[in-house]
Amino acid sequence: MSACTGTGRLVRLALRRDRVQLPIWIAGSVLLLAAGAAAVADEFPDEAGRLAAVKGAGTSPAVLLMRGTPVGTDLGAVVNFRNFASMLVLAGLMSTFAIVRHTRQNEENGRGEMLGAGSVGRYAGLTAALVVVGAADLLLGAALTGTLLGAGLPADGAVAFGAATAATGLAFAGLAAVAAQLFQSARGANAFAATAVGVAYLVRGVGDALGERAPDGIQVTSAWPSWLSPIGWGTQARPFGEEVWWVLALPLVFLVACMAVAFAVADRRDFGAGLIPDRPGPAAGTRLLVSPLGLAWRLNRGTTLGWLIGSALFGLGIGTLGDTVNEAMTGNTGVTELLDQLANAGGATLVDTFYAAMMNVYGVLAAAFVIQALLRLRSEEAGGPAEAVLATSVGKVRWVCAHLACAAIGATALLVLAGAGMGVADAAVGGVTGVGPLVGAGLAQLPAALTLAGFVVLVFGLLPRLTVMLAWAALVLSIAFGLLGEIFGLPEAVRDLSPFTHVPPIPAAAVTAGPLVALVIAAAALTAAGLALFRRRSLAL
Repeated sequence: MSACTGTGRLVRLALRRDRVQLPIWIAGSVLLLAAGAAAVADEFPDEAGRLAAVKGAGTSPAVLLMRGTPVGTDLGAVVNFRNFASMLVLAGLMSTFAIVRHTRQNEENGRGEMLGAGSVGRYAGLTAALVVVGAADLLLGAALTGTLLGAGLPADGAVAFGAATAATGLAFAGLAAVAAQLFQSARGANAFAATAVGVAYLVRGVGDALGERAPDGIQVTSAWPSWLSPIGWGTQARPFGEEVWWVLALPLVFLVACMAVAFAVADRRDFGAGLIPDRPGPAAGTRLLVSPLGLAWRLNRGTTLGWLIGSALFGLGIGTLGDTVNEAMTGNTGVTELLDQLANAGGATLVDTFYAAMMNVYGVLAAAFVIQALLRLRSEEAGGPAEAVLATSVGKVRWVCAHLACAAIGATALLVLAGAGMGVADAAVGGVTGVGPLVGAGLAQLPAALTLAGFVVLVFGLLPRLTVMLAWAALVLSIAFGLLGEIFGLPEAVRDLSPFTHVPPIPAAAVTAGPLVALVIAAAALTAAGLALFRRRSLAL
């Protein structure tokens, strides 16, 4: 029996398991791109409007950090500028979650051991996962290419757009394959791989923000940090600009290198083990661990502290840009309109609009933290520790509420630190926004994050085996419908499905209590329904 025996059967099994998840990822990405292309055509029907928007974006480090570098002023170039980075992130997340789901998660829940008892080679599981995800990435790239061609955009740019998206997804598939060998739990592998996507996006953003502007004020040449990022490699293909085809070899070389490492580690480690095993706890526990709240805090402590430190540093960095944005962007209608769309505000000062847009980003980060913290419930249930905890006097509702409290308190602290850091930095560079309004702006994002928390609890109570997929899908759709809904030109009814749409754009607008109260009520209702469902169901592996 060879090391790859049984790969074909495992490919069919993986395709059956992902017959819903992967089509949703691909179809959702296609719909978002189609909406984004249509929105650009409606918003910038002439060359003059596109020229003004692109010139303004090229002089704003904040916009370059978020959106990437402009490559021209024709319709395809603006579609690329508005949508390309988002598509690369979606491809990376789709690939990482799928790879971990079919490798490390199978080992963690016992499915891999059962399959391995048959005629299955040592490399079959990993090979099958890479084949399925590779096919999904290629299909995604082809679908995006067809979408752009259907919008009447040039073929060369459409093919480069799709090929770069597929290649970026393949690069992150390789990275996730390595993570699945390094970490002993699916949660750890997913967290590492998803964090790698975020870091790659940030590194790409830093390189673009530090890039060299061309004399025409349109094109921007990225600085060297962009070349350290798989997402940066994708953007350097420059679809609808002067396409650079050889750059697409970089993610493929990275994939091959990661595959070599992953297979080498898989050949040397024990089944179910990882090179970075879970650390054993101390021989004697503290009194804090007697309560479910103390246990939940202990399990989430490291992750929470990392999020808090990152949010504070990020807040300090963003706060220093207020004065720069005000000086560089005043009078630039293109950038002002873009920030208005991101912040869902209008008529406010440019600095306040910029801070409101950044606070929306913090709201997304808080929601991501809450989801990650609450997914501990599912990993504890599937892995077995939940059964031991619930065998004591601790009830199901109390156990879930303990994790929910840790997630809510952590999200609150994250938003307070982000707002305070932004306010302190703004004051240090001569800004007048103030710490109080920015802390309030951060806290205004909390109800939206709690609404997604309620959704996670609902899914956990109703469909436990789909909790991870549905939780992250809800966040992605909330971002697409809410923060990017106006940019994509989505109908108002669709944008209203996102909790982020209903958050007032503070400090660019006055506080309105009605939408925030409605979000809190929705969060409470979702949570109560999820608790009731979980209380009545049996534990599920």
